[in-house]
Amino acid sequence: MSGYAPGSVFILGVNLGLGYTGRLETVKSNQQTIHSAITMNRQNVDRAFKIVPPALMLIALALFAPFSCLGQTGQTFKKHDWNRPRPPVVDPGTASTQEQPGKPPSDATVLFDGKDLGQWGAMDGGPTRWIIKDGVMECVAGSGIIRTLQSFGDCQLHVEYAAPLPPRGKSQGRGNSGVFLMGIYELQVLDNYDNPTYADGYDAAIYGQYPPLVNACRPPGQWQAYDVIFTRPRFDDKGQVVSPARITLLHNGVLVQNNVALLGNTPYMLRPQYRLHADKLPLALQDHGNPVRYRNIWVRELGSDALQKEFSFSTQTLDRLVGTYVVNPRLTVVIARKGDQLSMRLISPGGDTEFPLLAESTTKFFLKDVDSTVTFQVNDQGVAESLDYYMGGDTSHGKKAK
Repeated sequence: MSGYAPGSVFILGVNLGLGYTGRLETVKSNQQTIHSAITMNRQNVDRAFKIVPPALMLIALALFAPFSCLGQTGQTFKKHDWNRPRPPVVDPGTASTQEQPGKPPSDATVLFDGKDLGQWGAMDGGPTRWIIKDGVMECVAGSGIIRTLQSFGDCQLHVEYAAPLPPRGKSQGRGNSGVFLMGIYELQVLDNYDNPTYADGYDAAIYGQYPPLVNACRPPGQWQAYDVIFTRPRFDDKGQVVSPARITLLHNGVLVQNNVALLGNTPYMLRPQYRLHADKLPLALQDHGNPVRYRNIWVRELGSDALQKEFSFSTQTLDRLVGTYVVNPRLTVVIARKGDQLSMRLISPGGDTEFPLLAESTTKFFLKDVDSTVTFQVNDQGVAESLDYYMGGDTSHGKKAK
């Protein structure tokens, strides 16, 4: 089920009409989960486990979710033009088995490979309380939702998960978790093997909006896979939706969501709605009180969203960079934190201008629409002592004012 876990609700500011906060939050709630059951015939999908190899998966997904790739930019070329850009070579990796996770494509960003949780954090960007057992990530009840430190927009996402064995509970209380694209749009994770629930809350549902085309669940304890093509929504300058978010989803190699247009966010018991948000936001996994396990999580950014990596760090990390930096008598750079984001003010005799900064790493930040970066030099405690300000080919050094 979406958002509402026992005693803890997963929201983004957009979900409750609070406006874009750019960060995931946890709030307390005493509202009880409402369970309703429906009868649904489960199609027989018990067969030998084999996740579709990534190369074949890409072919299938491409049929349903158009996206911009090299050589697919709409430029005009003659037929068989020798000078047309060729596709880059990618090792497609290997398929997973029940015993062993597969190998991701060579151009994928690996979010979890069984070794550590370095790519993940708690809601505030601090360390997560989820655990690793035998190379598998496991949700700890009450530990809270975790999210990636890196932010993503248009992407191909691969996630493998397993419901607890033996199974406990029924309907929405059995093997419940969720995969949140941009921290807003939920793909339900639920144990629906011989366990009916309401249709738009099934495993592989876009929660509260689209039931899966079929129930392709494997028995609890077995590894299952989501392969997702996600296209983020586009907004105009006034915050109105120009094009909705779209999702194509294969569940255990079976198409269950066919390039569907999302109606908005995916809250519990509320109508979906769109609110203006950033082009990139973290992915998130839900803690709903069940020890759901995850492995082999990787993502491939698509189109223009792949051109620049972007991260979202804790406010504690950002606060270590805040300060006033003197470049020269005519230029001062003021770094401030506004909510979960740094801003840069350039103060000179010619004016006083402020720009939002986006994180490329914990010490390097960039402007979205200007060829400009800020790189901080930090001490052993991670506190900035100076910076390099680059713009249009020139780099200036500034020392932090005492």
